[in-house]
Amino acid sequence: MSTEQPHLLVIDDDERIRTLLTRYLTGNAGFRVTGADSAEDAAAKLTAVSFDLLVVDVMMPGQNGFDFVAALRRAGNTVPVILLTARGEAEDRITGLESGADDYLAKPFEPRELVLRIQAILARSHRPPPTPTARPVRFGDFQFDIVRGELKRGDEIVALTTGEAALLRVLARRPGSTVPRADLADNSGGGLLNAAASASESRAVDVQITRLRRKIEEDPRNPRFLQTVWGEGYVLWAE
Repeated sequence: MSTEQPHLLVIDDDERIRTLLTRYLTGNAGFRVTGADSAEDAAAKLTAVSFDLLVVDVMMPGQNGFDFVAALRRAGNTVPVILLTARGEAEDRITGLESGADDYLAKPFEPRELVLRIQAILARSHRPPPTPTARPVRFGDFQFDIVRGELKRGDEIVALTTGEAALLRVLARRPGSTVPRADLADNSGGGLLNAAASASESRAVDVQITRLRRKIEEDPRNPRFLQTVWGEGYVLWAE
């Protein structure tokens, strides 16, 4: 594995915040950091550089953070994203997840908390080499490599965010068994799912499940593989 430090892109129209975050993330956490002052600036940089994670302010002029992340996901870009905003309500966290973000942090926040969340997301997005005992979990035309967090339909890779891959990994380790929402929140890699209050946690898991169903189900409203066990949680039916 490369020892090169992860390269982050910090996107915020406030130059003061960009400068403070860049100084902290480079000086205290040792990351490499590039700044962008708008979604348009970030999009241009993404065409030239491969980043390990994006830190995105929601309230920006022009294209806001929610729309920027949603556009990335529609284009098939699965780079991990943490959203930053002064809006900390539960519904905004859900909107962040629905757009495809991996985590959500409301301002004001402690920089150390941001570092911990970045580290947690990067840890779960790292793909270790497969081992001989790691067998893919198969369901329909799909196969999911638990070790790599990689979903394929035939020979084609299905793009998953790190949050979606983490959630599917928890379910795939217990195929045919009901996994409670609380277990999904606690064991799917931290970040937003662990940070929200219990009611928001449950809703956040439901949102991620909905996103997964859109990728693996022919009819997401009548799922065949990823089913709800009412009042308990979810189950992945695999071969």
